Amino acid sequence: MAKILIVGGSLGGLFAANILLRQGQDVLLLEKASGSLDGRGAGIVTHDALADALREAGIRIDENLGVKVSKRVTLGADGSSLGEMDLTQTLTSWSRLYQLLKENFSSERYLQGKTVKTVSQDADKVYVDCEDGSNYSADLLIASDGIRSAVRAQVAPTVGPEYAGYIAWRGVCDEGCLSKYTLDTLFNYFGFCLPNGEQMLGYPVAGSGNNTRVGSRRYNFVWYRPASEEDELIKLLSDADGHHYPTGIPPAKVSWQHIHSMRSAAREILAPQYAEILEKTPAPFLQAIYDVRSEQIVFGRIALMGDAAFVGRPHVGMGVTKAGDEAMCIAKHISLLGAVPAALDAYSVERLHLGQQVVARAQYLGRYMQAQGAKGNRDGESLKRNADTVMAETAVDISSLLAAGKAVPVAAATL
Repeated sequence: MAKILIVGGSLGGLFAANILLRQGQDVLLLEKASGSLDGRGAGIVTHDALADALREAGIRIDENLGVKVSKRVTLGADGSSLGEMDLTQTLTSWSRLYQLLKENFSSERYLQGKTVKTVSQDADKVYVDCEDGSNYSADLLIASDGIRSAVRAQVAPTVGPEYAGYIAWRGVCDEGCLSKYTLDTLFNYFGFCLPNGEQMLGYPVAGSGNNTRVGSRRYNFVWYRPASEEDELIKLLSDADGHHYPTGIPPAKVSWQHIHSMRSAAREILAPQYAEILEKTPAPFLQAIYDVRSEQIVFGRIALMGDAAFVGRPHVGMGVTKAGDEAMCIAKHISLLGAVPAALDAYSVERLHLGQQVVARAQYLGRYMQAQGAKGNRDGESLKRNADTVMAETAVDISSLLAAGKAVPVAAATL
């Protein structure tokens, strides 16, 4: 039995921790936050591969995983349908997956308040020193500590988040707050709205207490909007008192003035159904959109996975699925080869190029979003063409595209 340290106690780290513990490894997970992590109700699109990872982690999949929808719809600015697409999907939430994975993992092995200070290794072991004075050693270390990974900062200091040029307003609205019009025309579907160079999307997720009963659910939305890095982004990441949060503003600190401006813009350019949802969402928050692209994900006895290795913009809708895939891949090679650097090297061979393709696919979808409507008038045919393209492109389960090395269409170079 090998000793394996995992840094990062969010979904990726919990996937790896659960799978490796079930495999018989001696796993210890270090999480810098204290208390329960908070996903702010963020929605997650499920894929078959995500279900596979959950099963590998020992989670039973049933109807309580999320909310099922049967189709996609794109709404025009007047609220009418620009197009529909039949597609059955199950939409779950970050909080639901975190609850399932956290409760399934040994609490004695999940250590909180552990901020990594230094990481080092020799021929036989890897060592971690934490800011609280504690230290740990293991045969391997798996870093799944997010977009601003402390481990990556030490092993690959030149790699970091690169701003994509736009932000996302996010939030969830209780089903019971909404009008019959919005419930009938949008709530039960995976919906889109496509202002010039922007994109609003949303779908139903479980409500409080992971309740999936009709009447008790919530609608999760993501509204992508451009924001210049040198001016608008700085303002958006500053609270009402002018304090700037360059690495991400806490949800409770988002300025009420920015929220007011966002809601005013929604009434002007979004379908009225979405304007209502944004008006009735009690605590919308925002995140800047970044890319992270690694050229190397294994460094001796240390491996990067999840957002520590790659961050693809959310358009692909598979960030959590990717982390689950990576966790299964690492565990597979450790099972075959043992807790040795060769196992991590095999993981890198299998996943490095795939991760780079995910980032490229997400950048392609982002470029399309930014370009849509910017090259001509928003006539009816172009609106319908955009609607059909967005619904189809974002519906793709890109596993087959990745396997074929075709994550980005050749024609994308013209965008």
